[in-house]
Amino acid sequence: MRGDPIYLDHHATTPVDPRVLEAMAPYWSRDFGNAASRTHRYGWRAEAAVELARERLAAAIGAADPREVVFTSGATESNNLALQGVLDAGRGDGVVTTAIEHASVLDTAHALERRGARLSVLPVDAEGLVDPEAVAKALDARTLLVSVSAANGEIGTLQPLAALGRVCAESGVLLHSDAAQAVGKTPLDVEALGVDLLSFSAHKLYGPKGVGALYVRTRRRDGRGRVRIEPLLHGGGHERGLRSGTLPVPLVVGFAAAVELCLAEREAEAARLAGLRERLFTSLAAELPGVEWNGPAVERRLPANLNVSFEGVEADALLAQLEDVALSTGSACSSARPEPSHVLAALGLAKERIRGAVRIGLGRGTSNEDVVRAAARIATEVRRLRESGAAVGIHR
Repeated sequence: MRGDPIYLDHHATTPVDPRVLEAMAPYWSRDFGNAASRTHRYGWRAEAAVELARERLAAAIGAADPREVVFTSGATESNNLALQGVLDAGRGDGVVTTAIEHASVLDTAHALERRGARLSVLPVDAEGLVDPEAVAKALDARTLLVSVSAANGEIGTLQPLAALGRVCAESGVLLHSDAAQAVGKTPLDVEALGVDLLSFSAHKLYGPKGVGALYVRTRRRDGRGRVRIEPLLHGGGHERGLRSGTLPVPLVVGFAAAVELCLAEREAEAARLAGLRERLFTSLAAELPGVEWNGPAVERRLPANLNVSFEGVEADALLAQLEDVALSTGSACSSARPEPSHVLAALGLAKERIRGAVRIGLGRGTSNEDVVRAAARIATEVRRLRESGAAVGIHR
């Protein structure tokens, strides 16, 4: 195999943008101070860099106060802090979520259920959308939190957060959203949408791995005081007491730089990637029979996302033959689990179609040539597998 594979797995992670690396560079060695050191210049410079990054991230998501942005190690920790923290601090025990959430939401929710919480996992429609009316019906006086992702990492579904925000506000329930796949890729404004807690992560948007954030609204929208949340980690009382630990200043700086670059280029990049996605799907459908589009229509989907099934082909067998194209069958965080995609199962798809599904995530480095080459390679290997008899059945 010559050269690196064509990378089409940008929902799993993204390469760090060279401009982000440049922004981070001084904080590895020259400005290496601890942001919690208040007695000398090294600490002052580090603290100033962190607070500037916090301001930039707050502005990027429409937060009213930079202090509402709490740094974490990534979206998984942010999701755990949101769900566990609200339940530990609240006077209630109800959590409502959907069947297609990321494992870090669903697994946390089920862990809370084992501790005594009341959990409602709502179904979605064939496009992966949750019905705001169904959410409203699931709420009662003991419900503390609704958790619905802004964008799904397997099928790209963009949820109706504004409608969900109104439902939650009317019932005095907090709304959390896992926005790891959405920030920097689609418009997000926590104030306009009525989101109370929002998780996001740097490595999904061309920033470094190991840093993320949780937005925590200061005041409840129903006027009943502050948004209360208990920490997972105890120690020095960092991050308003919500997340103790020494902050990784270079990563924090890179996080903010990455988000600002995504916002500056978002509209043009979204149009470019949507065009490449259309070309890829059209090419595959023209070359092969039995290519099926999974998930929502383009207007309700992330522009870089494509999830397709190939009739009569096991996706795992296909990916094993595509050493020169980097793809996946679903979320990287669930790749160690042998079960079929819970997201596609929630759409009501047949097992054969789920086993033949491939997730394609286009990104900043994806070129037209990459799409042409990837389509040709995928088509070649699908034909070869079909001819060899490595079939999974006919979709009904």
